[in-house]
Amino acid sequence: MALRAICVYPDPVLREETERVEDFDGELKSLIDDMFETMYASDGIGLAAPQVGVTKKLVVIDYHGEKFVLVNPEVIEAEGSVTNEEGCLSFPGIYEKVTSPEKLTVVYQDETGAPRRLSLDGFTACVFSHEIDHLNGRLLIDRVSPLKRQFLKKKIAKRAAEK
Repeated sequence: MALRAICVYPDPVLREETERVEDFDGELKSLIDDMFETMYASDGIGLAAPQVGVTKKLVVIDYHGEKFVLVNPEVIEAEGSVTNEEGCLSFPGIYEKVTSPEKLTVVYQDETGAPRRLSLDGFTACVFSHEIDHLNGRLLIDRVSPLKRQFLKKKIAKRAAEK
């Protein structure tokens, strides 16, 4: 296992189109292990492959001690809406209130390639929705109002200039 660097906005890899995972091999297993290690080291609860510079449809989540590996996930049903404060490892130190589906049904493959289906609700649905959004280039900053987005972009640029 190895720690990987987390891509921070505005890194263009966060907007790139992701590719389906076709090979369920040792390379995928290593990537999954690296992603969990990186997520834990960063105190995250979820991490999508683009956040570590890999443009594959892969998400890892550890929510209350339950680990999930979602390969090629797809939201097939979303209903309702709920507003929660969310953070993102690609936006360090930024937490914003955003609206997410209240209920979510996801189909995906596990790390062996076996098909799976999950129905989720509440904050768990928000976590899964947030991570799957990353696979489509949709980021936390896209889910706030245009005025808030403009403010956040300036804040992020100022932080980058100070480094």
